[in-house]
Amino acid sequence: MKIKRKLMVILMFSLLVTACSGSGGLAPLPAPLASEDSSFGVDKNINMETIDNYLDREDVAYRDVRMLFDPADYAAVGGDADLSKTITGFKIVPYPYIGTLPELPVDGAYQDQTLFTVDWAPTGEILSAKPLFKESMMILKELFPQDQAIFIMCGGAGYSQMVKDLLIFLGWDETKLYNTGANWGYTGKNSLELIVYPEDANDDKIYALWRADYAQILFDKLNLIND
Repeated sequence: MKIKRKLMVILMFSLLVTACSGSGGLAPLPAPLASEDSSFGVDKNINMETIDNYLDREDVAYRDVRMLFDPADYAAVGGDADLSKTITGFKIVPYPYIGTLPELPVDGAYQDQTLFTVDWAPTGEILSAKPLFKESMMILKELFPQDQAIFIMCGGAGYSQMVKDLLIFLGWDETKLYNTGANWGYTGKNSLELIVYPEDANDDKIYALWRADYAQILFDKLNLIND
């Protein structure tokens, strides 16, 4: 009898360990909830102040949707047009290559090729979104997996909300999409510098872009959809 009891205890313990490892031992994510204090829809619970508590999760895809070198004059609004830093674990997938930009509050915005033509209402809603290449939707699905939560970040939180809006418009589950906000204000412990500024101001800065996990989209290798 004692042996049977021991076997039962071992079996129950094994089942418990298996259950925990199957879920990764991860606490459930809070549901996406836009902060009432954010004009860009930054999430109330998962944002640049709390993001360090939600890194390295297997159930989350992390996306930084800025360009490496954005032609828009973000310095005019106190931002950084160059992607000088990101957060470890975030893959860089520039929104301006994905869809048409709405009117921005700065000059010089990117106006070249995109995967989708997006028509924006003056109020910020998407009126239509049309793929321009046969591979457009395949690329989007691979870069923004639909079976995971997606944490979306940019410099000032604008691009990240555009991506979230576009994904929802195209059928993604909005309960899995989080606008985690503006990396320009990130002060956490997981910053990954992509432009290294030397202590001596006379020395050249170092573009350490080899550190970035960057999704390169080669438009000249894609197949246009002919109407």
